[in-house]
Amino acid sequence: MPEVTEEVVLKALTQVHDPDLGRDIVSLGFVKNVKICGGAVGFEVELTTPACPLKDQLKQQAYDAVVSVPGVTAVSVQMTAQTRNQRYGVSDALRGVRNIVAIASGKGGVGKSTVTVNLALALTAAGARVGILDADVYGPSIPGMLGTDCRPDADELTGAFVPPLAHGVKVMSVGLIFPPDEATIWRGPIASRILEQFLNAVDWGELDYLLLDLPPGTGDVQLTLAQAAPLNGAVIVTTPQDVALRVARKGLRMFQKVNVPVLGIIENMAGFVCPNCKTVHDIFSKGGGERIARDMGVPLLGSIPLDPALVASGDAGKPLFVADRASPASLAFEAAARILAAQLSIATMGKQSATAPRDVHLHDREVPQIVWSDGVVMNFEHRALRLACPCAACRDEMSGVRLLDETAVPADIKVAAVRLVGQYGLNLVFSDGHSSGIYTFELLRQLGKAATTK
Repeated sequence: MPEVTEEVVLKALTQVHDPDLGRDIVSLGFVKNVKICGGAVGFEVELTTPACPLKDQLKQQAYDAVVSVPGVTAVSVQMTAQTRNQRYGVSDALRGVRNIVAIASGKGGVGKSTVTVNLALALTAAGARVGILDADVYGPSIPGMLGTDCRPDADELTGAFVPPLAHGVKVMSVGLIFPPDEATIWRGPIASRILEQFLNAVDWGELDYLLLDLPPGTGDVQLTLAQAAPLNGAVIVTTPQDVALRVARKGLRMFQKVNVPVLGIIENMAGFVCPNCKTVHDIFSKGGGERIARDMGVPLLGSIPLDPALVASGDAGKPLFVADRASPASLAFEAAARILAAQLSIATMGKQSATAPRDVHLHDREVPQIVWSDGVVMNFEHRALRLACPCAACRDEMSGVRLLDETAVPADIKVAAVRLVGQYGLNLVFSDGHSSGIYTFELLRQLGKAATTK
């Protein structure tokens, strides 16, 4: 009988491919802890999310691949999951958060908060650790939908808020801090600062997914979160009506402009489920979400039917996914959550942008340097970076003409600090106190190439 070795087992497992990532599970690093005892073989397949929709299929394929190896008499396959991320420069509060996803809509009234809550619960049911940040500071609805009014505690040592749990999901909202009937009359900058504190002064702990329930539109709050939070992606919620679809395109374009991947579209209220005959009636229109997803080149994560129980359960503080897991809407949320998790894995492992930095050393080395995701290493000059500042005070926004007086920039100026701006740029703070410039990754690549050709 031929000897069974780890090399032979791994070679057999290269036949098993993850269809989303387009590679075999060995080269993806999914196969762990191979153990062989005579003809008995055991190993783990560590997926990138506990919500993987192909978990059972991959397990069966891995079993079949190894059991067919000559000399193998028994196979034990254990499926595990480790959600992955590739972010850097995050605050301590976000250090344990592996994926941050914005749930957005172009207009109000499309059920975005309902979608956020039920997606979070579906991901939790799949074994993920999930949190929700209610970013709608003017109309917080998440606490009511989750049936919680627990005020967050503050850590005695750090002073950070500890978000309460509701149905297994960590929650932070203005609605948990201020009385429910108190109006939050804040200007944009104040609201933006509150949200930055919610991101960076909350002890989120270890999370696989943090969902940000954004207010509708493309204003200050949305831009602040796109810049302050290292978003892994965004989900656009819409309804089938043409007016909602047109506005949804604007929200999608906003995230594309700030280099946040749009993970997909969820079409809410896609047909009405009659509570008596269970027939689905298309009271708005049909196929709108699918059309806009196709036109914009993003996936349709799911179509959620309009169910009277969905509204009633949200008002009662017991979301439909908890109240009735077998309802058509709950099943649609479960499917959408699994597709969302798969899209995040693709964005993280399969489609990493070559123009994103892997290591940034602009302020902690004598020669500033960036190592990019494609392996390219670029060196910079401190003064050249200062002269290239793209802010409105240093460069005319319309013509691009430099307004900065070159003679006013000291020869020994240094980059004193670097701050990550969303997923599209860096904010550089210089030793002369200037700190208003946002250097996009594209601009930094151009400056690095120019420095190389000198």
